[in-house]
Amino acid sequence: MAAAIVGVGLLCPSRLSQTSIHRRHKRSSSFIRVNALSSSSAVEESKKTYTLKKSEEAFNAAKELMPGGVNSPVRAFKSVGGQPIVIDSVKGSRMWDIDGNEYIDYVGSWGPAIIGHADDEVLAALAETMKKGTSFGAPCLLENVLAEMVISAVPSIEMVRFVNSGTEACMGVLRLARAFTGREKIIKFEGCYHGHADPFLVKAGSGVATLGLPDSPGVPKAATLGTLTSPYNSISTVENLFESNKGEIAAVILEPVVGNAGFIPPTLDFLNTLRKITKDNGALLIFDEVMTGFRISYGGAQEYFGITPDLTTLGKIIGGGLPVGAYGGRREIMEMVAPAGPMYQAGTLSGNPLAMTAGIHTLKRLKEPGTYEYLNKITGELIQGILNAGKKAGHAICGGYINGMFGFFFTEGLVFNFDDAKKSDTAKFAKFYRGMLEQGVYLAPSQFEAGFTSLAHTPEDIQQTIDAAEVVFRTL
Repeated sequence: MAAAIVGVGLLCPSRLSQTSIHRRHKRSSSFIRVNALSSSSAVEESKKTYTLKKSEEAFNAAKELMPGGVNSPVRAFKSVGGQPIVIDSVKGSRMWDIDGNEYIDYVGSWGPAIIGHADDEVLAALAETMKKGTSFGAPCLLENVLAEMVISAVPSIEMVRFVNSGTEACMGVLRLARAFTGREKIIKFEGCYHGHADPFLVKAGSGVATLGLPDSPGVPKAATLGTLTSPYNSISTVENLFESNKGEIAAVILEPVVGNAGFIPPTLDFLNTLRKITKDNGALLIFDEVMTGFRISYGGAQEYFGITPDLTTLGKIIGGGLPVGAYGGRREIMEMVAPAGPMYQAGTLSGNPLAMTAGIHTLKRLKEPGTYEYLNKITGELIQGILNAGKKAGHAICGGYINGMFGFFFTEGLVFNFDDAKKSDTAKFAKFYRGMLEQGVYLAPSQFEAGFTSLAHTPEDIQQTIDAAEVVFRTL
């Protein structure tokens, strides 16, 4: 399914200012053009008292109870330093920590909160569903409803299997690709993260880059022998891998827009080549749309770019803030999955009524007219303001966005892959991050993570964030 190209890419502000912001762009055969970013001004606000005393106490206690004090590594602030904040509540575009500090949130629970946190309609629907129970361990009608919505939205999906996380979805889709093709090798891209299953923890982006760790200890060599890697956006490397592994590659898996090495968009030539080379070699093309699904368009990156893969993984948004994941694709492939076929995969809480309910009501909202136009507008204004504020203060910075997903790097553009991203000044980002926290803005606590906007973000939120950025940039 073809889709118009809207505001995407990574360029430094001096280059971006040459292009105007439009709701839709025509496709380029080689590179997707970016929304232009021009100058803005900020009004410095008086500083409020900022304390994290309660967060510090709670986090110190947590470190005695949980490894590193967290249940997911990036939350520990290892790459930005300073005191991790402990959250008390969220609503709309805002979050509050246990010290009472209020933040404009651009993490959105790492993507699910696209209509805003704790949406009243979603909460009301969940309350009604909970009256019937929280988990059945048996089929429920809500699974059919959400499955129909996903199948009608995502071009590649003719059948879908719900699971409980993005990691689980990627584990299942990898096993399925190998079962269907009868091959074992896969190609993944440096900086792309597909969950923490053993075969994927090879050059896996933010999952290890945030901590500065090598590939994880505990992963057997045998688990990654079939994992081949290539720089993102590198056509020649992929061609060489296929040439040197003829008839052995089961699938190519990628984030169609990288979010786990920072925001890095693809070139259309790259996506088109992947589609052609997999078809020509009897391999499957897998889009990991856990992050991009229903975020950069209702039909995900594949609708947005007009490239249809064989299989797709989803998560985050389709659960509306509750734990969820899914994988789906062509019927002939999906019928390999048990009990229809021999490839086994199961899950106790898969398709549970609460996640299905939250997903259904979130997708209903996203389907309303003007949704992605609004996300495009506010996200463009946000990244425009941040980049120009940084440039005005004399910092090397570049960035870009597509609708509700964005990112910026403390380096001169262009950023096409993880090696480019790693040229960023991470120490400067850390200082910027901590400064923005004090100004009441919560960004992803890593240079190598994308950011997210929501329908709950207002123009006032965007301007307040830009004003805060101007203040902080002057202190770096």
